[in-house]
Amino acid sequence: MFNLINSNQNNVKNDVLSGITVALALVPEAVAFAFVAGVEPMVGLYAAFMMGLLTSIFGGRPGMISGATGATAVVMVGLVAVYGVEYLFAAVLLAGLLQILAGVTKLGKFIRMVPHPVMLGFVNGLAIVIFLAQLSQFKTPDALGQWNWIQGESLYLMLALVALTMAITHFLPKLTTAIPSGLVAIVVVTGLVIGLELDTRTVIDFVREMLPADQAADASLKGELPTFSIPMVPFTWETLVIIFPTAVVIAAIGLIESLLTLTLIDEITGTRGQGNRECIGQGIANTTNGFFGGMGGCAMIGQSMININSGGRGRLSGITAALVLLGFILFAAELIEMIPLAALVGIMFMVVLGTFEWSSFRIMNKIPVTDAFIIVLVSGVTVAYDLALAVVVGVIVSALVFAWKHAKHIHAKTYIDEKGWKVYEIQGPVFFASVASFKELFTPEEDPDEIVIEFQRSRVSDHSGIEALDGLTDKYEALGKKVHLRHLSAECRKLLKRADDICEVNIVEDPDYHVATDKLG
Repeated sequence: MFNLINSNQNNVKNDVLSGITVALALVPEAVAFAFVAGVEPMVGLYAAFMMGLLTSIFGGRPGMISGATGATAVVMVGLVAVYGVEYLFAAVLLAGLLQILAGVTKLGKFIRMVPHPVMLGFVNGLAIVIFLAQLSQFKTPDALGQWNWIQGESLYLMLALVALTMAITHFLPKLTTAIPSGLVAIVVVTGLVIGLELDTRTVIDFVREMLPADQAADASLKGELPTFSIPMVPFTWETLVIIFPTAVVIAAIGLIESLLTLTLIDEITGTRGQGNRECIGQGIANTTNGFFGGMGGCAMIGQSMININSGGRGRLSGITAALVLLGFILFAAELIEMIPLAALVGIMFMVVLGTFEWSSFRIMNKIPVTDAFIIVLVSGVTVAYDLALAVVVGVIVSALVFAWKHAKHIHAKTYIDEKGWKVYEIQGPVFFASVASFKELFTPEEDPDEIVIEFQRSRVSDHSGIEALDGLTDKYEALGKKVHLRHLSAECRKLLKRADDICEVNIVEDPDYHVATDKLG
C-alpha cells in the first residue's frame, strides 16, 4: 500500500538529503529516551550523534541508523536512580566490549536462524510500538504535573498538520524523488507554522514540558562537543557486580534489535548486511559512549526506515545524519527547537504505515495455525514488554512447534538382508522429542542375533538421541545380540560409549549439515 523504496541505488545527493531528514527526526526521540533513562537531554543527543556516526563507519549495514533507543533506555532507569549516571557510563562501556566480543566470536550469524513468523511479529509489534509512542505527543502536563490529552483547537490544528505532513510524504514521490519527501514535509509544515503564527507545540516546548518548572524556562538544545572522561566509579569487584547485569542486558537487547533491523533492511533493499561486523560496530559505538558521556543505544528501526524511504542507502547517509545533528547542537539549536512536533509525528506515522506488514492479515488463513499464533504472540509481547523478550519467546515457541511436528515424523522400514541380518532403515531425525518414538520401532526380543540400524535417511541431532542409541545397544547386548550402525556421523560415533564394538560406518556418504556458518555473518 505504501512504498518505502524510492530508489535502490545509493548516491551522494540521496544520502546527504536523507541524512538531514533523519537528523531532524532524531532530536525528539533522543531527548525523550534520555528522560526515560533518567539522564539529561544532552546525554541522549550525544548518544544519538556517537552511535549514528560510529556505526555508520564501522557497522555492517550501510543505510541503517543507530542512536539512543527506548529498548535500552528502560534498562538503564534502575541503575541511574540508585547509583548515578557515572555507573551508567561504565555499564554502557562494558556493554560495548561485550558486543565487540560477540562480533569477534561471530555470534551475529545466528540471527539468520530467526523464523519468518517471528520476523513478521517483530515488525508488526514494532510498528505498533512506534505508533503508541507518538500518541504521547498529543498530551501536555497540567499544573499538577499530570499528563492530559490536548483538546479543542489545539488538537484539531495538530491533527491537520500531521495529516498535511503525511500527505506530502506520501504524494510528493509520485511527482519527484529529487528531494526526500520527509524533508520537504518538515520544511513546509515548519514554514507554515512560523509564517501563519500558528499556536502549536514545537520541539523546545516538548523539552520544557519534560523538565522541572525551575529548569524549563532556560531549556535549550544548544551544547558543546562531548569530552573524553573515564567513568568516575571505583575500579573494584563490587562495581563490576553492580554494572555487569545491566551491561549484559543492554548488549543483548542492542544486538537483537540491531541485527533484526539489519535483516529487515536486507529484505527491503534486496542487499545483504554483515551481522558480525554490525556487532563490532555497535560495540565500538557503545564503548565510545561510555568514555564520552553518552547513554549508548542500538539501531533505530523508525529512523532507519525514514532513511531508506528518503533514498539513503550508503554509509554517507548515517554519517550525514550524525554530523548534521552535531551541527544543530553546536551552532543551530534554535532551528530544530522551532520544528513543530506535528511534523515529526506525521513522519513517524508514515513509518508505521510502511513498517507494518499488512499482508500478514491476508495470509493468516493460508498459513499453519501455529505460524499465525507465533506472529500474534511476538507482536503482543513486543507491545507489552520489549523487542528482545518477544524475539526470544518467538524463537522458543517456534523451536517447540518444530520439535513437536518432527517428533511424529520418524519411522522405519525393516527387512532381512542376504546375511540374515534384520535391517532398520530409519527415516526422520532422532532428537529429544522423537527418542520415545524411536525406541518403539525396535523389537529386541524378536530380532535375530545381528541387526543393522541404517541412518542414511536420518540424523542423530542431539545428546538425547545419542543416549537413546546407547540404551538400545545395551538392550541388544544383554540379549547376546550385536548392533551395526551404518552412516552414523563421526561426531555421534565419538560420543557413543560402545562405538568401537558396534559401529560400521561409511563416512564418505554422510551428508554435511550446516544451519548457520560464519560465512552468513
